[in-house]
Amino acid sequence: MLALRKPGPEPGELALQEVARPEPSPGQVVVQVHGAGICGTDLHIMEGEYPSEPPVTLGHEVAGVVVRAGTADSPWVGARVGVESFFSTDDTCPMCRAGRRNLCPERRSIGSFEDGGFAPEVLVPVRNLHRLPDALDLHAAALLEPLGCVVNCLLDPPRINAGDRVLVTGPGTLGLLAAQVARSCGGQVTVVGTSRDGARLAVARDLGFEARTVEESIGDVERAIECSGSAAGLTLCLERLLPGGHLVQIGLFGRPVSVPLDLLCSKGLSCSSDIAAPASAWQRALALVASGEVELDALITEVVPLRDWRRAFDSSRTADGLKYVIDPQLPGEVPLPPS
Repeated sequence: MLALRKPGPEPGELALQEVARPEPSPGQVVVQVHGAGICGTDLHIMEGEYPSEPPVTLGHEVAGVVVRAGTADSPWVGARVGVESFFSTDDTCPMCRAGRRNLCPERRSIGSFEDGGFAPEVLVPVRNLHRLPDALDLHAAALLEPLGCVVNCLLDPPRINAGDRVLVTGPGTLGLLAAQVARSCGGQVTVVGTSRDGARLAVARDLGFEARTVEESIGDVERAIECSGSAAGLTLCLERLLPGGHLVQIGLFGRPVSVPLDLLCSKGLSCSSDIAAPASAWQRALALVASGEVELDALITEVVPLRDWRRAFDSSRTADGLKYVIDPQLPGEVPLPPS
């Protein structure tokens, strides 16, 4: 089968390559991929700005159907599933023992250190599976992984109080997921982007949020959620937070940035963050979608076949739209790699 892989460490290098279909061992399954979201982390991996172990197939936001299992009588075969991004952890470190496998120092994730979902099939451990409700489209279900990351950052422990004025910088997928989760907590949310984010801010307004550009007046807030992964976004959060406020950093920068951190001290601000989504966050994410408090479909700009990966990556890089989802099962000619 053809998979979209980072063949080596060189920045900007990705290619469609022929790989063998995976075969599961006991405790593992093969998921036929129907939805794999393009994440900012994939762009960082492509440019060598995020740790990975090439050659490796990218894609960690995965939903699909279990087609093979390492155990003959597995109840998972035929199940519609979302997939946690961890492939393995040591299960003995303090973080694993505390239920925080996402912070295990030996964690190996799909899409960076193990082959991921930008391929027709992906091999994953059974323990990573989450059954999906029949009403949830598999393309939209690919967004459960980033939603789980947001839930992990905002709800465990709770960071938003009812009535809090909340600033979300960065109206991309993470930002609009964070805005919806913050609203579910009772926050009064304003989403902020740049002048080139017009289409994304329009989606924010359609979802019922106040949406502004950085050139407009932005009031002070008790909570700020930084999702842009930019120094300007983080600086705006620090400037607009009231004394005693709290910053949640979700966006990844991919490089060192310069920001006025003295504001943390002079305002007595607190800051928190996290990475990835443990099982508990997945369950809360599924509950938010089931209740209608978080909408996923509105964030999908386009579902594309594997052959269109380059166009979708380019559009994701230039912020042309929101979430692009690759469906390797879509029909169409996929260009073969050079022989």
